[in-house]
Parts: sequence; structure tokens; C-alpha cells
Amino acid sequence: MMKLFCICLGFVALPLLARAQVAVSAETIYTMAGPAIQDGVILIRGSKIEAVGKAPAVTIPNEYRILKAKVVTPGLIDAHTVVGLSGILNQPHDQEQLDMAGPIQPELRVIDSYNPRDPLVEWVRNFGVTTVHTGHAPGALISGQTMIVKTYPNKLDEAVVVPAAMIAATLGQGATGAGDKPPGTKSKAVAMLRAELVKAVEYNKKLEKPDPEKRPARDLRLEALTRLLDGKQPLLVTVHRHQDILAVLRIAAEFKLRLVLDGVADAHLVLDEIKQAGLPVILHPTMSRANNETENLSFETASKLKQANIPFALQSGYEPYVPKTRVVLFEGALTLANGLTFDQALASMTIDAARLLGVHDRLGSLEPGKDADIALYDGDPFEYASHCVGVIVSGVVVKTEAH
Repeated sequence: MMKLFCICLGFVALPLLARAQVAVSAETIYTMAGPAIQDGVILIRGSKIEAVGKAPAVTIPNEYRILKAKVVTPGLIDAHTVVGLSGILNQPHDQEQLDMAGPIQPELRVIDSYNPRDPLVEWVRNFGVTTVHTGHAPGALISGQTMIVKTYPNKLDEAVVVPAAMIAATLGQGATGAGDKPPGTKSKAVAMLRAELVKAVEYNKKLEKPDPEKRPARDLRLEALTRLLDGKQPLLVTVHRHQDILAVLRIAAEFKLRLVLDGVADAHLVLDEIKQAGLPVILHPTMSRANNETENLSFETASKLKQANIPFALQSGYEPYVPKTRVVLFEGALTLANGLTFDQALASMTIDAARLLGVHDRLGSLEPGKDADIALYDGDPFEYASHCVGVIVSGVVVKTEAH
């Protein structure tokens, strides 16, 4: 009898994780591609969205499994995190987010250490987060690379969206070394970064020599930096103080880099300069602590960025304590009380985040042909008393309490 019981449980669980034909019915669907749809339906075939519209206009075929919820949104996108590297146990063996062996290590690939089975990945997914931009943490001048990955499946090659998205750097307090380790000051940090980029420029020139024997030997560090110089990858710089932000802008202009500003507690002090440079911002978590170099952060910075028409997205960021990650949904909720509308807050973790990360052709909105990444809620997703009752990633129902 016990064996039969176990077999039956396994049989029941299988359809939950199988990609199938699914219909999602909701009182309100926020597509992020137009006005919200009341009494709406989404049809999913395979891994893609097949149709979206009002219930009377969308016929649900008989063979489709139907999930119902009060509110449906695109799967949420965390624009910057270290989940999958900074593990739930908070022990040395599962903390892969930062290597302090040297101040400049752009050759470190997040894909080589990301753990898709870490419980924190599932934990954030259960709040509706279906995609994360994760990688090496702030804390070194150049700490390594980032990638864009879905929170399901736990087979990394199937979950990866962009394996090498950006190169992560830090300027300011987080980049200066302890004791006599370089860089000891901000000006030293900028000088070291500039010197390394100059080396990459020279390395690139030597690679173009017609005589193969005169070309340099492979250098993984300089190879990574040349991708910044040719525009293939942006430089993601975690920076907070206004003077450090301006230093970053000078570096970007000097080397013609694609730049994404991260954190930026002092953003409201240099809005004009950021806007003139045409740079996007991944804003610090709304509930970050205001101390040291983040002492000027504000709950209202998101609304000020929106008013200035500066592209931005929200993030969970990096937390050095258990449970090792924030939830971007909760960070967004605080912006509603500080100047953003519901649609603007939701956009900051869906379509606006997808545009900033360059994946809006697949993610960030509910439209036919896009990936079927969907979050289902039993009420307003920004209300603390609401629950995420269903999550669909690439057409697979990975969580459901919806009927």
C-alpha cells in the first residue's frame, strides 16, 4: 500500500512541472504592453504566450488547463542581485559572490559558480520573480561578470537567458582595500581602472596585427575588458557618492563605454549629469540602510528618476546577512508611497527592467510570441497581505495554488 501511495503522489506531481497548454483567467491582467485588461485570459502553448485579451474575445480550447487568479502580471525581473552565488546557508562553502584575491578580476564568469538549486532561487521565485540579473557582488574594483537567468529550471543551460551580460565594478567605499591593499583611495581606484582599460586598448591593437606571431598570447582579463571597449558588454558600476558618480561618467566618456549605473544613493544630486550622459540606473533597494556612503539615499529617488525621464529598474541588491537576499516586489511596494504610480512601480520590475537589460524582445510584458513567464496573485501584488498563488516560467507551471 505504501508503495502505491508514493507512486500516486509522483503521478499527481508530474503535470505541474510539464510544459503544456494552459489558460490563465484573471479579474485583472497587467500586460505592461497597454492598459490593464479586466476579465482577461492568457493562452499559453509550449513556452510562449499564444494570445492575450478579454475573456469574451479569447476562446479557451477544451484541452487547456485553466488557472484562475485575481491579478496577473508578467513574471517579475530582479534587475540586480547575487542570488545563486550568495547561498542561503551563509557559510563559506556557499558564498561565491566575491573573490578578494585581487581588485580587478573581470575574467571571473558567474556561469561557472551559479547554483540554480540554491533554495533562495526558489524562494524569490515563489514571490513571482521569474528572471534575475545576477553575478559577482559589489566590493571589488572589478569583481567579475553577471548573467541573466530564469529562476526555473534548475538545469543551468536551459535557464540562462544571457550568459555574459555585464562586467561588474565598484567605485567608492566598496572598492577601496583594507589596510595597505590597493586601491586605498578613490583617486587610486579610478587610476587603476583607467590603467587597466588602457592596457586593454593596447592589447586590442596588438590582436589586429596581420602577422600572427606578433599578436599577444591570450589574456583572459584583457579579453574581458576588450568586450567593454567594443561595446559588446556594458560596465555595471555600483557607485553611490555624487563625486564618484561623476568620476564614472568621465571614465565612460573617455573610453566610450556602455555604462549602467548601479545603486546611486546620490542620484538626486546629479540628475542633470546622469540624464545628459544618457545612462540607465539600477536603483538601490528602496529599503537600503542610509549610512556611510549611502547616507543620502531617499525613498523618493525612483520618482525623481521617473520625472527626469531617466530609465531605471529596481533591484534586490546584495545583503551580507541571512536570508541573503531581498525581494524586489517588496522594494517596489515602497515606491508607491513615495511618488510612483502602480503601473510605474510594476514597470520597474517588468518591462522597464527588461529594456534596461536588453531582453525586452522576450521578457517583461504579456504579449503573443513572448516567453510565457507569468505571476498570479490573489490580490494587489504590492499589498503585504496578498499572496503569489501561481508562477509560470517558460510555459511551465512551477507553482500553483490557483484553481
